[in-house]
Amino acid sequence: MTPITRLNAPTTEEAVQQVATTGVALFGEVAAMYEEGYLGRRNQIARPTREKEEFYLRQYIVPRWGKLRLNQIQPQCVEDWLLTTFDSWWTMHGVRAIMSRVFYYAEGHGLWEEGRRSPASKARLGKKRYKRERRILSFEETARVLAHLEEPTLLIVETCIATGTRISEVLGLQWKHVDLDAGTIKIEQRVWHQDIDRPKSEDSRRTLGIGDLVPRFAAKAAEDGALPDAYIFQQKRAPGRPLWDSGVRDALHQAAEAEGCDFPGLGPHSFRRANITWRQEVGGSSIEASKIAGHNNLEMTGEYTFVTPERQNELTRRIQQKLAAAANNGKQEKNAELVSPLPMPSEPSTLKHMEPVTRVVQ
Repeated sequence: MTPITRLNAPTTEEAVQQVATTGVALFGEVAAMYEEGYLGRRNQIARPTREKEEFYLRQYIVPRWGKLRLNQIQPQCVEDWLLTTFDSWWTMHGVRAIMSRVFYYAEGHGLWEEGRRSPASKARLGKKRYKRERRILSFEETARVLAHLEEPTLLIVETCIATGTRISEVLGLQWKHVDLDAGTIKIEQRVWHQDIDRPKSEDSRRTLGIGDLVPRFAAKAAEDGALPDAYIFQQKRAPGRPLWDSGVRDALHQAAEAEGCDFPGLGPHSFRRANITWRQEVGGSSIEASKIAGHNNLEMTGEYTFVTPERQNELTRRIQQKLAAAANNGKQEKNAELVSPLPMPSEPSTLKHMEPVTRVVQ
């Protein structure tokens, strides 16, 4: 077996031989190269992404496929394995993507034929499905839930609602990221398990308007004696450290349960979905919603957009009202034609064409 270090930097003769025998490298060796190379770029790969991929590689992917050569892995086998190993469609989708990236990494090192699809990418996952009910709270339900929250949880949740930010982005905010004059916050980092890291993607770096929350942020800045590098939402027991998101989630569930509108998927992220949905309902375009959310494509924005029954009825009634108005206008025009008098001639036709009469005098 060729050592992994030699696969990573082949000689000219070895490169020619590899092209002739593309796909013979062991999947486990290439996965190790991928983990050390691509995932090892700590300044480019966010920690949550890196740890998630490392977990699935070590716990699931390599134990199952590591001893096979790249060209021995078949799409149907990958498909069967995914469907029998994982319950969540999204987990299957993510694991399949990791496997495909390993093959793409192999292609970049001459170990897989250039342009050839990976067997993992050919595995079909079936119809997209969701483990939990997909829903958001209505405006009325949201207002009732907010009434139960106390500061700073209230301001955190209202920031998520107003801007569509992720909870990790809100908790990563420092006062230097706030511009009270412009009424904006700047997303430059996020906090995950108390680790401060870069945003999820380059599209996630963005400036967001906070609207009517400016006075609230100004009041908090004055109360806290805000310093540029201080976190806006800090732990009471550990000043200088950002809040944990678990406390925010617990408070939300308690408030929603008190109002009878709690559900398993409720959390700060559901308000991100609400923001994306509501922004379009009040007149924003899907492109605007996508940019503000930090998505890199409209397909993802579509996944976050809910067309609620209330919104459907609103749009349906608009169509019905226009149709009813058109029908009513048609009836009025028809009735007007029936009741209008016949046009009167300007002068009787008999007078116009009458021959002169000669009066006979007796």
